[in-house]
Amino acid sequence: MPWIVGVSGASGTPYAASVVRALLEAGESVDLVVSRASRLTLLDETGIAFRDARWRDDLREWLARGADGKPDTFEADIDRVRHWSPGDLAAGPSSGSYPVKGMLIVPASTACVAGVALGLSKDLLQRAASVTLKERRPLVVAVRETPLNGQTLRHLVALDDAGASVVPASPAFYAGATHIQDLVDFVAGRVLDAAGVGHGLYRRWAGELGGGRPGRQDTGQ
Repeated sequence: MPWIVGVSGASGTPYAASVVRALLEAGESVDLVVSRASRLTLLDETGIAFRDARWRDDLREWLARGADGKPDTFEADIDRVRHWSPGDLAAGPSSGSYPVKGMLIVPASTACVAGVALGLSKDLLQRAASVTLKERRPLVVAVRETPLNGQTLRHLVALDDAGASVVPASPAFYAGATHIQDLVDFVAGRVLDAAGVGHGLYRRWAGELGGGRPGRQDTGQ
């Protein structure tokens, strides 16, 4: 069964790329939903135009790009990725009878958070999230916004009450980050932690102060 990965219009498309790469490396399958708003963000942040008719080529280019914008940084086999158009409300993930492990929304905009919390189902991304909640499957929402106003905070509490895991896109520095990709991978790793998917994206805290400083990181990570 696949994981649904929903990409909304918030800034942070490198987070989504890191999550998808890590899922594929872990042997998982991915059902991908890239919202219309996120395509504008992706174009702005990477220069890549994500098109339904050429999604395989565009996805390969996206996943190969590093967080610093350099092309051909990574390799990813996308044979286990299935793409669904965000306007296709008859798609598999729109139904609770469609078998999936759960859903990860990364990054999640405040508009997406509101839509899911209120059950609006205005597009496939929101509909799939609503189905995930009603079927009591894991839903991880990686919200990317600052500052957060009271309305958004109430929506996040509502999602938590409904059983979702809210994972703010907040990089940490104890893991010994030396590159922007390290910070991106930390957030992606925490998203996968919340979903229970194994990965090796960041150095975990081991109870040693300063253990993440350059020159002291575990060579096996």
